[in-house]
Amino acid sequence: MNQAFVCDAIRTPIGRLNGALATIRTDDLAAIPIRALVERNPGVDWAALDDVMLGCANQAGEDNRNVARMAVLLAGLPEVVPAVTVNRLCGSGLNAIGLAAQAIRSGDAQFILAGGVEGMSRAPYVMGKAQGALDRTQKLEDTVLGWRFINPAMRAAYGVDTMPQTGENVAARWHVSREEQDLFALRSQEKAAAAQISGRLAAEIVPVTVPHVRGEPVIFAQDEHPRATSLAALASLKPVVQPGGTVTAGNASGLNDGAAAMLIASEASAHRHGLRPRARIVAMAAAGIAPQIMGVGPVEAAHKLLRLSGLEMDQIDVIELNEAFASQAIACLRDLGIAPDDARVNRNGGAIALGHPLGMSGARITLSAVEELQRTGGRYAMAFMCVGVGQGIGLILERV
Repeated sequence: MNQAFVCDAIRTPIGRLNGALATIRTDDLAAIPIRALVERNPGVDWAALDDVMLGCANQAGEDNRNVARMAVLLAGLPEVVPAVTVNRLCGSGLNAIGLAAQAIRSGDAQFILAGGVEGMSRAPYVMGKAQGALDRTQKLEDTVLGWRFINPAMRAAYGVDTMPQTGENVAARWHVSREEQDLFALRSQEKAAAAQISGRLAAEIVPVTVPHVRGEPVIFAQDEHPRATSLAALASLKPVVQPGGTVTAGNASGLNDGAAAMLIASEASAHRHGLRPRARIVAMAAAGIAPQIMGVGPVEAAHKLLRLSGLEMDQIDVIELNEAFASQAIACLRDLGIAPDDARVNRNGGAIALGHPLGMSGARITLSAVEELQRTGGRYAMAFMCVGVGQGIGLILERV
């Protein structure tokens, strides 16, 4: 069986909702990291790519009609390169990487570009068609995040809790206090700030040139979601779900824009194209869980990964857990026997600080895990995350 290796990876900076990247179309945004990989790997025969797999959760606006294929063409790759868009909501980018590895391990492919994109600032309003000739019940649905066009049978059987409500559900069931959530969020912000100052995050980012109608283009080169804060400032924020609740804008991830891409190859293909394998993709796994507590989905995914790999959690040197909410991140870590302040966890901050562009995030945490393995000399990394409507997904990497 072939092995699949991450050979190179890069991402855009992450923009805030309606922030620095808001004027860039989502299909153009997806093309940026692809073009960057092309530019810094001049020895690659790009026509030899077996496929391009990009995750994207929305696909209701400029990311419609297979945004991966649009990005391939907009990035200037040869027309013979095919592409597919993968949708497992928040886990889409990580799923794309895992599917690429599976194709290479099976022998169906040798060389794949994978990653993810989300332009949440540009998510459109949509309206369904009328149900009858005199129907006046149509309404606009906001596609930025969450449910739309809800199936009554789904509502009756499982409920349609919002994402923040699922964070509250987990906080209540797992007894995660507001103070614990705010402390976790503060650590995320502090780690991200330190990583920006040290240049650690810059190492994985391609700057984006943002055109402006008036004046010169602006070079956007640094994640803009992190912000300086304190426990007192976080404690002052009002709950977003219910009075007396614990989930706030300060201890939850943001709505963001960004894209990431990586080259995944078999050993023979990496040698053929002059690429250096950096990490082996050991396994990918997904799991289902009750939608109302979707935030703890990563626990089941992690258990599957450990069974598949034959590893124990204490053998994992780098842990990248997507921080949808501090409540669910803390609950997941506790269930896995990991302290929320374990030094292995999100060393450069997580989605609370950096942001959560849905289709990109799984690719971002995988990229970060590869970088951390290389920088620290650790052997194994786990990148995993919760997924809306009750799922978890993750993968294990081994440094080479």
